[in-house]
Amino acid sequence: MLKGIPPILSPELLKVLCEMGHSDRIIIADGNFPSESMGKDAIVIRCDGHGVPELLDAILTVFPLDAYVEKPVNLMEVMKGDTVETPIWDTYKEIIAKHDARGAAVVGNIERFAFYEEAKTAYAIIATGEKALYANISLQKGVV
Repeated sequence: MLKGIPPILSPELLKVLCEMGHSDRIIIADGNFPSESMGKDAIVIRCDGHGVPELLDAILTVFPLDAYVEKPVNLMEVMKGDTVETPIWDTYKEIIAKHDARGAAVVGNIERFAFYEEAKTAYAIIATGEKALYANISLQKGVV
C-alpha cells in the first residue's frame, strides 16, 4: 500500500500510467467493449468487478489530461437510431471537473467505429465490469 494512492489502482495499472508519455491515450472500457480484440497492440488491464466512474476518479488523481488539445477526453457516441440514455456521461463530467479546472469543456464525442479505430492505437485499455451502455471513455495524457 502507498499513501495517497487510491487502492483501486493496482500496481500493474500504476506502472502503465507512469510509463505513458505525453499524448498517449488510455481507454477505460465498459463490460461490452471488445477490449481484447481492440487491444491486440496495446496493454490490456483487467479490472473486472469495477465500474468506470470509480476507476476514472482514481486515475485522474495521478493522471494529467493533455492541455495542448481541445478534447483530451472522448466518449463513444450513441449510434443513430439507438435510444440508449447515457446518464453516466454526467457522472464522468462531474469527476473530470474535480480534477481539471476546464471541467466538461475537455470532453468530446467520437462516432462508435472511429472510437474503435482510436482504441486500436491506444497505449492501454482497461477492461471493466461496467454495465452502463456507451460507457467507454478515452483519456489523453498531458504533462506534469
